[in-house]
Amino acid sequence: MSFGKMNSFIDLGIFKKVKDAEGFATSVYEGVASVRAYREGRHGSQRWANLASFSEATDLFRFRMIPGVTITTDHILYCDGEKFDITSVEDVKGRGMYIEVLAKKVVATNG
Repeated sequence: MSFGKMNSFIDLGIFKKVKDAEGFATSVYEGVASVRAYREGRHGSQRWANLASFSEATDLFRFRMIPGVTITTDHILYCDGEKFDITSVEDVKGRGMYIEVLAKKVVATNG
Protein backbone atom coordinates (compact mmCIF):
# COMPACT_ATOMS: atom_id res chain seq x y z
CA MET A 1 0.00 0.00 0.00
CA SER A 2 1.58 3.23 -1.07
CA PHE A 3 1.51 6.25 1.19
CA GLY A 4 -0.22 8.25 -1.56
CA LYS A 5 -3.31 6.04 -1.43
CA MET A 6 -3.71 6.68 2.29
CA ASN A 7 -5.41 10.02 1.81
CA SER A 8 -8.15 9.85 4.46
CA PHE A 9 -7.62 10.81 8.07
CA ILE A 10 -9.37 8.65 10.66
CA ASP A 11 -9.79 8.85 14.41
CA LEU A 12 -10.07 5.64 16.41
CA GLY A 13 -11.58 5.59 19.86
CA ILE A 14 -13.74 3.74 22.34
CA PHE A 15 -16.60 4.66 24.65
CA LYS A 16 -15.91 3.79 28.29
CA LYS A 17 -18.32 3.74 31.22
CA VAL A 18 -17.21 6.08 34.01
CA LYS A 19 -18.93 6.56 37.36
CA ASP A 20 -19.13 10.05 38.76
CA ALA A 21 -18.93 11.02 42.46
CA GLU A 22 -22.64 10.33 42.91
CA GLY A 23 -22.44 6.83 41.44
CA PHE A 24 -24.08 7.50 38.06
CA ALA A 25 -22.48 5.86 35.02
CA THR A 26 -21.84 7.95 31.94
CA SER A 27 -20.20 7.11 28.61
CA VAL A 28 -17.00 8.97 27.85
CA TYR A 29 -15.26 8.91 24.48
CA GLU A 30 -11.55 8.14 24.73
CA GLY A 31 -9.48 8.71 21.60
CA VAL A 32 -6.94 6.01 20.86
CA ALA A 33 -5.22 7.19 17.67
CA SER A 34 -5.44 9.49 14.66
CA VAL A 35 -3.89 8.01 11.53
CA ARG A 36 -3.94 8.16 7.74
CA ALA A 37 -5.88 5.39 6.02
CA TYR A 38 -7.01 4.09 2.66
CA ARG A 39 -10.80 4.21 2.40
CA GLU A 40 -12.83 2.18 -0.09
CA GLY A 41 -16.59 2.50 -0.28
CA ARG A 42 -18.84 -0.42 -1.04
CA HIS A 43 -19.34 -1.06 -4.74
CA GLY A 44 -19.64 -3.94 -7.18
CA SER A 45 -15.99 -4.95 -7.33
CA GLN A 46 -14.69 -8.50 -7.06
CA ARG A 47 -13.30 -7.71 -3.60
CA TRP A 48 -16.74 -6.78 -2.25
CA ALA A 49 -18.32 -9.81 -3.92
CA ASN A 50 -15.97 -12.01 -1.88
CA LEU A 51 -17.03 -10.19 1.30
CA ALA A 52 -20.71 -11.11 0.87
CA SER A 53 -20.88 -12.45 4.44
CA PHE A 54 -20.32 -8.89 5.70
CA SER A 55 -23.37 -7.50 3.94
CA GLU A 56 -23.78 -4.76 6.55
CA ALA A 57 -20.31 -3.28 6.02
CA THR A 58 -20.36 -0.05 4.00
CA ASP A 59 -16.66 0.88 3.95
CA LEU A 60 -13.26 -0.75 4.06
CA PHE A 61 -10.31 0.97 5.75
CA ARG A 62 -6.63 -0.02 5.60
CA PHE A 63 -4.02 1.62 7.77
CA ARG A 64 -0.64 0.88 9.26
CA MET A 65 -0.41 -1.13 12.47
CA ILE A 66 -0.28 1.12 15.53
CA PRO A 67 2.41 -0.11 17.99
CA GLY A 68 0.98 -0.98 21.40
CA VAL A 69 -2.67 -0.58 20.28
CA THR A 70 -5.02 -3.47 19.64
CA ILE A 71 -8.04 -2.56 17.52
CA THR A 72 -11.23 -4.55 18.20
CA THR A 73 -14.86 -4.41 17.17
CA ASP A 74 -15.57 -2.40 20.33
CA HIS A 75 -13.80 0.63 18.85
CA ILE A 76 -15.46 3.47 16.95
CA LEU A 77 -14.01 5.02 13.80
CA TYR A 78 -14.55 8.63 12.65
CA CYS A 79 -13.73 9.72 9.08
CA ASP A 80 -14.73 12.95 7.31
CA GLY A 81 -17.24 13.81 10.02
CA GLU A 82 -18.96 10.41 9.75
CA LYS A 83 -19.14 7.75 12.45
CA PHE A 84 -18.50 4.07 11.72
CA ASP A 85 -19.02 0.94 13.83
CA ILE A 86 -16.28 -1.61 13.25
CA THR A 87 -17.63 -5.02 12.22
CA SER A 88 -14.38 -6.83 11.37
CA VAL A 89 -10.64 -6.34 12.05
CA GLU A 90 -7.96 -8.29 10.18
CA ASP A 91 -4.18 -8.25 9.99
CA VAL A 92 -3.42 -8.04 6.25
CA LYS A 93 -1.52 -11.17 5.17
CA GLY A 94 -0.57 -11.84 8.82
CA ARG A 95 2.60 -9.73 8.60
CA GLY A 96 1.77 -7.20 11.31
CA MET A 97 2.22 -4.24 9.00
CA TYR A 98 -1.31 -3.22 8.01
CA ILE A 99 -4.79 -3.57 9.50
CA GLU A 100 -7.92 -3.94 7.40
CA VAL A 101 -11.18 -2.84 9.00
CA LEU A 102 -14.67 -3.39 7.65
CA ALA A 103 -17.02 -0.81 9.09
CA LYS A 104 -20.70 0.11 8.96
CA LYS A 105 -21.67 3.77 8.67
CA VAL A 106 -23.87 4.93 11.55
CA VAL A 107 -26.83 6.94 10.32
CA ALA A 108 -28.97 8.83 12.81
CA THR A 109 -32.70 8.35 12.50
CA ASN A 110 -34.98 11.36 12.64
CA GLY A 111 -38.11 10.99 14.59
